[in-house]
Amino acid sequence: MTEISYRNATPSDLESIVSIYNSTIFSRMVTADTEPVSIESKIKWFEQHSPDKHPLWVIENENKEIIGWISFQAFYGRPAYNGTAEISIYLDENQRGKGLGKKVLSYSLEKCTELGIKTILGFIFSHNEPSLKLFRYFGFEDWGTLPNIAVLDGEEKSLKILGCRVSD
Repeated sequence: MTEISYRNATPSDLESIVSIYNSTIFSRMVTADTEPVSIESKIKWFEQHSPDKHPLWVIENENKEIIGWISFQAFYGRPAYNGTAEISIYLDENQRGKGLGKKVLSYSLEKCTELGIKTILGFIFSHNEPSLKLFRYFGFEDWGTLPNIAVLDGEEKSLKILGCRVSD
């Protein structure tokens, strides 16, 4: 398997981050965006991350090429939820299906304690079996289903909320 490293994303990484994100849109498996997004549209989202609490990490291969990214986002924006975060993992299309997701999610979960995260959430389409399988492998449980909440190409799709308590 490819040797990988993680680092905090910088504004100059946004082009790669957006490119990887956009590569998932047309599969209709990962995101509710239906058209590619622009770099400019992701600037505010980028700025909502902080290295010490809600990081945005890029994943690099041994050649320092960005092959994916991980986002920890605040949940619901209220102080009582400070110990809860939503995680998103996106991999370059050439890296998917190679076991990298397990390595990345494992690393991310290991870092939750030092980030002050006690509960981690994943929002995954019900028809995205590979991602559901990955998260369940790490002990995530189904905490809710939002039935037929999204419309993709005229078809209603449900969204699963998966949760995992990572520390007490």
